[in-house]
Amino acid sequence: MKALLTRKTITIAAVAVLIAIITIVSVNVFDSRGPVTSLANTVSRPFKELGSSVARVFESIYSSIYRYDDLLENYEEALRDINDIKRANSESVDLLSENNRLRALLGFHARHADHNLEEAIITNRGFNNWSSSFTISKGYANSETSIARGNCVITEYGVLIGQITEVSATSSTVVTVLDTTFSAGASVGDGTATAKGDFALMNSGLLMLDYLDEDIIVLPGDSVVTSGNGGILPVGLVIGEVVEVLRHDTGIGRYAIIKPMRVIDDSIVDVYVITSFDTSG
Repeated sequence: MKALLTRKTITIAAVAVLIAIITIVSVNVFDSRGPVTSLANTVSRPFKELGSSVARVFESIYSSIYRYDDLLENYEEALRDINDIKRANSESVDLLSENNRLRALLGFHARHADHNLEEAIITNRGFNNWSSSFTISKGYANSETSIARGNCVITEYGVLIGQITEVSATSSTVVTVLDTTFSAGASVGDGTATAKGDFALMNSGLLMLDYLDEDIIVLPGDSVVTSGNGGILPVGLVIGEVVEVLRHDTGIGRYAIIKPMRVIDDSIVDVYVITSFDTSG
């Protein structure tokens, strides 16, 4: 079998050499018009056309690949531009929010120049079915003013959100106005009452305004602020607004349900502690 293949290989090679010699002679003797040359051209034409077609296909593929790479590069560049725009927009929003916060704080301070404020951030939250509290980043050792138990905690707009119950060196615990342990003198309409947390209302984000005198006119939408009674909290801090006025189940006395002016949730980050204020007025 090996010998047969060798003989076939020798034969094919000899024929190829013979054709080459004849072709050369034909070209030299008959120029390109020789019969062998014509035959060779005729035989090779389909292969030339096939080769040209294949070349065109590869050229088209290469061109498509090039265009794809170009489009991909343009897409990635556009994506980077979009991300840069988003980042810049996010930074602009943050700056605008910070600017609005500082403007509001400046306005509050202008109205209450006697209030000493200590800025803090909320570091931990204890909102659950049983209590509503959070921890702030300031205590008696790392505050510029003397943070103490009983200090009230507000937003930059002067909205009361809680009161400090525990103070450590570098942090303090604050119960919110929704917590059942919270209680503060309040003013509504032409009278006073007591704003306090209520277990049945806490999980709905509401609190109670209790001990309403019968002759006080209280309507839904009325604003509830601190009265300053007892000198623990300053006068005029906004607590919320009246949602509904009801009578106790015993039939004796009225109370109102209050919606806090500031929703007590995870969106609150920056807070301010009123460490002292003028009680003479």
